[in-house]
Amino acid sequence: MTEDTKRRTGDGRQRTEDNNPLSVICHQSSVIRHLIFWPVFIGGVILDLWSKSAVFGWLESRGQDGFSIIDGFLRLQLALNPGAAFGIAAGQRWLLITVSIAAVIAVVVLFLFSGRASSLIHITLGLFAAGVCGNLYDRLFNDGLVRDFIDVVYWPGRHWPAFNVADSLLCIAVGLLILSTIFTPKSCQKPAQQQK
Repeated sequence: MTEDTKRRTGDGRQRTEDNNPLSVICHQSSVIRHLIFWPVFIGGVILDLWSKSAVFGWLESRGQDGFSIIDGFLRLQLALNPGAAFGIAAGQRWLLITVSIAAVIAVVVLFLFSGRASSLIHITLGLFAAGVCGNLYDRLFNDGLVRDFIDVVYWPGRHWPAFNVADSLLCIAVGLLILSTIFTPKSCQKPAQQQK
């Protein structure tokens, strides 16, 4: 065992480190993973709720329901969604609330039992929990109507369904989950072997 593969712990014992340069994103300590997950989670919820309140308040004060940012591509457009993404389960408020609460609990439990998973996984879980909670707030306190305001024209005359910051966080979380599955080093996908 060479010196560059050894690292001395506080009690004088030797342990082996992964030589992979990507190992810095692997196997985070308990403190580090909490410092990653909770700020991402709480910050995401705050950003979502603030953006909804700011955009809806600003446009309503102007007596408008829309405002163009980039003509023909991006605009702020007030919309209330009684369902999930793409209007799925429209009008099923309590079903969506139940599913959302179950999803948040599942994500937090996954985080708590994620052990020394990669920091990318903890970021992903934080984003996912923030996205679910942001829309859950509206379902609980806005008569079941989720506030959407981002309107994107992806083809002339064709609009993507309006969405919000919470929806964006959920999409980013899914993208990061896919990336972490593809690119996380194998040493991150299994516990480090104890060296004798």
